Amino acid sequence: MPLIVKDYTWTQTETIVYINVPLKGVKVGKVDIFSTDEYLKVHFPPFLFEANQFEPIDDKSTAKIGNGVAVFTLQKKETVGAPYKLREIRYRALLKAQIKLAAESKAKATKTQEERKYALETMMMLEEEGRARIQKMKDDEYEKATAELEAWKLKQGQIAEGEAQPKLQSQRIKVDKQSKSEKIHVPRTSDRCKVKHDQKNSVQSISKKKQVDLPAPRSTGNIQIKFTPQVFPTALRESRVPEEEEWLQKQAEARRAINADLAELKDLTEEERIPDWLKENNKLFATGNYLAAINAYSLAMKLNRKIPAIYLSRAACHLKLRNLHKAIEDSSWVSIHLPCVNDKSHVRRGTAFCELEFYTEGLQDYQAALKIDPQNEALQADTQN
Repeated sequence: MPLIVKDYTWTQTETIVYINVPLKGVKVGKVDIFSTDEYLKVHFPPFLFEANQFEPIDDKSTAKIGNGVAVFTLQKKETVGAPYKLREIRYRALLKAQIKLAAESKAKATKTQEERKYALETMMMLEEEGRARIQKMKDDEYEKATAELEAWKLKQGQIAEGEAQPKLQSQRIKVDKQSKSEKIHVPRTSDRCKVKHDQKNSVQSISKKKQVDLPAPRSTGNIQIKFTPQVFPTALRESRVPEEEEWLQKQAEARRAINADLAELKDLTEEERIPDWLKENNKLFATGNYLAAINAYSLAMKLNRKIPAIYLSRAACHLKLRNLHKAIEDSSWVSIHLPCVNDKSHVRRGTAFCELEFYTEGLQDYQAALKIDPQNEALQADTQN
């Protein structure tokens, strides 16, 4: 990678531009010059100098190399500085930036939609396979149970038939003997109907008596339950009531978060529902899967919105994905709602501002970070840059 020459000098008049480029000890024969009416390049390995002209230059321009310096005399075709030309340049630059941002936004939206569509199709396919597998298990179990029931019925019928034959034979023999010895008395049909009617009336009278004897329904009421407040076994002279109250509040919030009825928590274990565990064990950022890491950090925020490290980690993911406004939003949330003695929120936001070319705001954040950690040499170097 070539080294960019930054110690060049230049001046201009209304008609001429003078540029002095130091050759840094490189021989004249190794200097390569390329020039057009709007672009100038000087390459002398390992150094490189480039210049883009605001307006075209004339072909009468000259270059002189000597005494370790390359001197360029560029003749202007027209006088630079007319207000309408500056406005036109600014308009072109803004229009180009807007077109680029619109294209990036459209591409990002298309990619997000495709990812959601793929995830939905995959989920539907998995659910369909699961339902088919469960239905097949049910059908197999139903067929097995039906076959076992039919086999049991057949076996019971054979056993009953085998037991009934000896009894029937013995009854026939006994009837034959009685018919020979005496005349068999058979009750009339009217007598049998009368006996059945008496039995039916007695059953109805008993059921009515039971219904009359049922007790009345119990009356409704409310039971008041009072919970004993938790008291810490701490002496009065060593009591830290505010810290104890804060601890109890955090425990209550953690229990509510663990028991939260979120669709994303159905597939997680109880350990994975702890926000700190999601923050410390999230290896997606280290492997470069920033979108998945953002989803994990967002889930941790739903469980507990008072952990600054989660917001700062998600801001770092947004920086990697060039979601600069999102990174500024997460860093600002930490600075406003979760103030802590930490320079990372200022560094994250300052980096995003500098990427957006808002250098004044970025410098303010870097200076604020230096006030927190003035001995950080890397932070001092970034602020100077």
